[in-house]
Amino acid sequence: MKLFKILIPLFILSAVSCKSVAPITETTEKSNFEKLASIKEVVKIEKRKATSHFDENYEIWFKQPIDHNDASKGSYNQRVFLGLTDASKPVIVQLRGYGIYSDKASELANHYKANQLTIEHRYFNNSRPEKIDWNTLTIENAAKDQARIINAIRSAICPNSKFISTGISKGCQTTMAHRKYFPKNVDASVCYVGPLNFKREDPRIFEFLKNVGTKEEREKVKAFQNLCFENRAALLKLMKKAAEEKQLTWEFGIENALNYTILEYSFAFWQWGFDVNSIPTENTSAKTIYKHLIDVVGYSFFEASSVKDLQPYFWAALTEQGIYGYETKPFKKYFNSDEILKFDWAFPEGITKPFNPKPMQEIKTFLDTTAEKMIFIYGEYDAWSATAVNLPHNASKRELYKFVKPKGNHRTRINSFEKEKQNEIYSIIDSWLK
Repeated sequence: MKLFKILIPLFILSAVSCKSVAPITETTEKSNFEKLASIKEVVKIEKRKATSHFDENYEIWFKQPIDHNDASKGSYNQRVFLGLTDASKPVIVQLRGYGIYSDKASELANHYKANQLTIEHRYFNNSRPEKIDWNTLTIENAAKDQARIINAIRSAICPNSKFISTGISKGCQTTMAHRKYFPKNVDASVCYVGPLNFKREDPRIFEFLKNVGTKEEREKVKAFQNLCFENRAALLKLMKKAAEEKQLTWEFGIENALNYTILEYSFAFWQWGFDVNSIPTENTSAKTIYKHLIDVVGYSFFEASSVKDLQPYFWAALTEQGIYGYETKPFKKYFNSDEILKFDWAFPEGITKPFNPKPMQEIKTFLDTTAEKMIFIYGEYDAWSATAVNLPHNASKRELYKFVKPKGNHRTRINSFEKEKQNEIYSIIDSWLK
């Protein structure tokens, strides 16, 4: 799962500590700013430059328990963006699986010209305590964070609005978990390209990569990985040069970094939907091979500074939400081994924890038995579709639907589909908003 960081200028128009807001008399109509500032859990609010179709745009910090089951562990502040257009319109709740990188309208908010509440996931960016107790980073604690914020915004600003939660990739996992713990906290959910893994290194991913696309396409991907291993010495020199120029480091060493990057290539290739015709073949320079490898995989999954930024992702993946590993058996002559390379090195320093499959199994049970009004969007060729949600045959009775874009990838959204299918999906959401 890749994360590309985008720096967003704040364009702050005003900022205020909630304690400095002047008291409002009962006869005075409170502004949205004042209503938000008066929420008990809000510790800071900043009015930002309006964006998209929003008339008002806020950055808000909520005080949250570090552990919702143990108040003695203290609190941290969690960042939220709120774009408002009309309090009577629906509220699209973006549940981020990572940090917030944009305050612009999402696909759903834009389509419905709706309000939008975006919640940064606990422990990403600055939504974290000074010192993290990693054992408090659980999907249950995250869901409780989100429920408190949604309840506060509903009460203060939009008491009569419909709320629809949505999330992409890890945000989809976050959305599923929130609905499992708080099935009535929102009216419906739209989940994009999110895995539901049942093991830490879910073997369904290996099988998917052996069958995705056409045989010819898979052979081209495999041939390129072999080409990389055959030119490994030259590629290692290029990676060392890049490390020097870009000040890159790898905690498990640059040689392991190159191995992992080559093995990651097949997953990343299908995840992001690259063109097989772009794959270099034999008699290509090492520079061309290396450029394509990095264009597809990048540095941001294994490099030390990126791993530090992604530490909350790796913790969640390795302890509750699952990830994958890399089969070396297809490349045995380069490894002299058929072991599965894993992500144990990505745990925070000095701490490990066994994987607990129970939370994901509980989400599956929830989806299989009681969940209502949820849409799942996937791309057929996306590597994360290997562990996509599978709905029971009678799921439509509870208004659960799954749509798969033919040959789609991890960027698949509702607007990726043909117009007729888009209309079908939006008609379902329309019915939920009545």
